[in-house]
Amino acid sequence: MKRLDRRPRKSSDMVIFMLAVIRLRGSIKMDRKIKDTLNMLRLKRVNTMVILPDNKIALGMINKVDNFVAWGTVSQEILEKIGDNKVVRLKPPKGGLKSIKLRYPKGDLGYNGDAINNLIKKML
Repeated sequence: MKRLDRRPRKSSDMVIFMLAVIRLRGSIKMDRKIKDTLNMLRLKRVNTMVILPDNKIALGMINKVDNFVAWGTVSQEILEKIGDNKVVRLKPPKGGLKSIKLRYPKGDLGYNGDAINNLIKKML
C-alpha cells in the first residue's frame, strides 16, 4: 500500500485528478483474479488505455494489477486530445518501451506519475 502514498492529493479548490491506466503486458500465465480485474477496468487488450477517477475503488484495482499496467496522473492536454472517450486503443510507442518487466524509472510498469503523459504522447 505504500505505492499509493506517492500519488497527488486533491487540492484545496477540489480539482478531481484523473488517472490514465495503460495495459502493457499480455495474459499468458496470468492469475485468474488479475484477468478479472483487468476486465473490470476495461483493459482487455495490450496497449489499451482507460481514464479513471482518482478514488479508493479505482486505486485498489490498479494496485492489484500494478505489475501489468503503467499508470499515473493524466494532464488536461491529453484529456482534450482524446475527447469524451474513456477507453482508447493506442499504438505501440514510437521509440519502444524501456522494459515491460521492470518498474518505473528503469522500466515502464507501475506508477509513472506525470511521466505517463510522455508515454501516452508516444502512443497516440
